[in-house]
Amino acid sequence: MTTTHEHHHAPAGLSPEEPPRISVSELLPDVYKAMIRLDIAARKGLDPVLVELVKIRASQLNQCAFCLDMHSKDALAAGESVERIVQLGAWRESRHFYTPKELAALALTEAVTVLTDGFVPDEVYAEAAEHFEETELAQLIAAITVINAWNRFGVTGRLAPGHYTPGDFKH
Repeated sequence: MTTTHEHHHAPAGLSPEEPPRISVSELLPDVYKAMIRLDIAARKGLDPVLVELVKIRASQLNQCAFCLDMHSKDALAAGESVERIVQLGAWRESRHFYTPKELAALALTEAVTVLTDGFVPDEVYAEAAEHFEETELAQLIAAITVINAWNRFGVTGRLAPGHYTPGDFKH
């Protein structure tokens, strides 16, 4: 989430990178540190690959380019396949790439992320509750909530994708 306010020049032929608007992490380090702690607490006990899939899907829905870059790279570093990452945008048509538990998590991610689309339908919640024990389900809901918060910082701050290397920082 930390950004420098330098303008990165695009390689020949590519559009220039949009400059960032604001860096909440630099201006409010206590909020940033609290978000990091919240993120760590939210995903505790969850499968790290599942968490990355959830973070990527929420970030697709929220069009957070910075988080898409970060979590796609983190998923690859965690052993996820390019194919499964690419198919996330059409996971309903690519169900055979994912386990039933992952599918339930993706459906819940979409429902929680796009609350204006009919809230979280009972059938989506019930399906997730079938695949996750109660504490794990609470962790999943927390992880979905946290990535949505990160997305809102990233999109509003117009944080630029492409500069993240796995291990730079975790959220």
